[in-house]
Amino acid sequence: MTDASGQQRTLVLLRHAKAEQPTADGPDVERPLSARGRADAAAAGAWLARHGLLPELVICSAALRTRQTWHHVEMGMTGTPPEGGPAGPFPVVRYEPDAYEAHPEDLLTLLRRVEPTIGTVLLIAHNPGISLLSESLDPQGADPDGLRTSDLVRHRPTVSWAELERGTAPIDVRHTARG
Repeated sequence: MTDASGQQRTLVLLRHAKAEQPTADGPDVERPLSARGRADAAAAGAWLARHGLLPELVICSAALRTRQTWHHVEMGMTGTPPEGGPAGPFPVVRYEPDAYEAHPEDLLTLLRRVEPTIGTVLLIAHNPGISLLSESLDPQGADPDGLRTSDLVRHRPTVSWAELERGTAPIDVRHTARG
């Protein structure tokens, strides 16, 4: 969809891929992806490439599992056919400490700071914040169970990034990536 200025915007929300179980040895923020998580993240990237959903900007939580999710998504986007394909120019990536354990309002604040010329944004974050953000942006279209690991949801904002608020970005595609 396009906003009042005529620019089309696409917001893809991705819950990080499956992580290893927590241990007593380290902090939650440093939990790595599991083998399944790495495969699922690569599958998410391949799916994004196949559907032409190549981000210009990636906003990624600074937690290890989200950074690793982005790494494997990127590898999946630039893989060899039929799994992926040339993904075009590399996106700008912002690792945001504020996206870890974020409330939906915190994630919305990060999105409202996106430059107006950016058309496609990929936000990689955690539950419950990312699921609640998706529900806020499209209360009728959101999955009542929220996003599972490696779930992708494409929202089509009808307003500028700075004007995003409840009900302004309908969902038109959902996909659960499995590798």
